[in-house]
Amino acid sequence: MKLNEMKAPCGATREAKRKGRGHGTGLGKTAGRGMKGQNSRSGGGVRLGFEGGQMPLYRRIPKRGFNNIWRKEYSVINLADLNRFDDDAVVTPELLLESGVISKINCGVKVLGGGELEKKLTVKAHKFSKTAAEKIASLGGKAEVM
Repeated sequence: MKLNEMKAPCGATREAKRKGRGHGTGLGKTAGRGMKGQNSRSGGGVRLGFEGGQMPLYRRIPKRGFNNIWRKEYSVINLADLNRFDDDAVVTPELLLESGVISKINCGVKVLGGGELEKKLTVKAHKFSKTAAEKIASLGGKAEVM
């Protein structure tokens, strides 16, 4: 049996109800919409979140703070996380993703100065904190901004 030869078992599928096709069908004339009112007419109904004129929930609850829609969110790592790589290795965001140090590259990778670095590395990232750049340089490595 091939995929294109497969059929659903008898009774598993049901034909769609054809509305508005005569009163003998049981769904003729008004097609199950009733006689009058907003929902009986084409394009009828209310928008999402409408509560019949009552003040809607999204306007009743208090708002606080500010959401910056242009905010950049960086994947953050500490220097101590880089000790797993060999001496003189070139550490890139793709390598960090591959090795499981970060789960995803958001707007980029930022290296912070947390912990101690014990190896000489060339680190390529989108941002570095001052202490991270200083610690990498003190061991003879390079902190390259992408």
